[in-house]
Amino acid sequence: MSPWELAKLDFAAFEARGRAQRRRGMWTAFAFMSPALLLVCGLLLYPVFFNVWISFTKWKKFKGLDEWGGLRQYERLMSNPNFETALSNTFIWVIVSLILPVVLGLFIAMMVRGQRMEETAKSIFFLPRVLAPTAVGVLWFYVYSPDGVLNSVLSLFSAEPVSIGFLYDDGTVTWSIIVAYLWQTVGLAMVLLLLGLAAVPRDPLEAASVDGATRAQCFWHITMPLILPTILVVVILSVLAGFTVFDHIWVMAKDYPGKRTLSLTVYMYVEAFEKSSWAFASAIAVVLGAVVLSVTWLQVTLQNRIERLMK
Repeated sequence: MSPWELAKLDFAAFEARGRAQRRRGMWTAFAFMSPALLLVCGLLLYPVFFNVWISFTKWKKFKGLDEWGGLRQYERLMSNPNFETALSNTFIWVIVSLILPVVLGLFIAMMVRGQRMEETAKSIFFLPRVLAPTAVGVLWFYVYSPDGVLNSVLSLFSAEPVSIGFLYDDGTVTWSIIVAYLWQTVGLAMVLLLLGLAAVPRDPLEAASVDGATRAQCFWHITMPLILPTILVVVILSVLAGFTVFDHIWVMAKDYPGKRTLSLTVYMYVEAFEKSSWAFASAIAVVLGAVVLSVTWLQVTLQNRIERLMK
């Protein structure tokens, strides 16, 4: 056998050993990942696909998938006036979650940045975040009750006792819940923005100050572009939280008459667990998921374009 043929045989054996090693490595990696994959498939992927399947049936609790319904649940959903109300209220929450936590968080971060009590201020503002949303809802429910803390404080500045039903009036119920929601969520936005501000280099700011730029000009033309990626992260987290807010609304305004505070999450919960309309509630969940995915995709696309422009 010629040296060339021997070399070819040696190379083929080397390639075979390499493929065997790669296969062993792949199966070893798969074995290590299998517990996580089972959890993801069992606790995330299967429920999602099962929910989508249910939305196309007439499924009843404990009765099984006994009848195919097609698009009936979605037609029923689109023709229900409560869906329009819940969708509009959900987008109100999203807009509020998009603007107020970011603006207030950035304002507080700028105020406490570099101050002697910065660490204490961060702890105070972030403390509500570690509380359960249900506990926050109960706390603020008693703050807003007719004989609660807020009315007691207002009575100090009035000649007569004040007994305003903040959670029982169309003009105040939504904003009352929003205040409680902001009280819990603005701390996270503040901490994230403080991290972004800490990463801003001092040299450009000092050079701009030497050239005569004001603090406002330094902020808008130097600080803001540099912390824009952090702001986009805060915006994405805030929007997702706005779409899925449930505990505050449910605890504080569950018994409110009418549909003024109805959101998609509350609507879905009521249809599933109070009316046992599981297929209809699944259709609401599918629509909510589609809206969230669409908005998230738009946000990520916008973020990528902004990052490319900044390079």
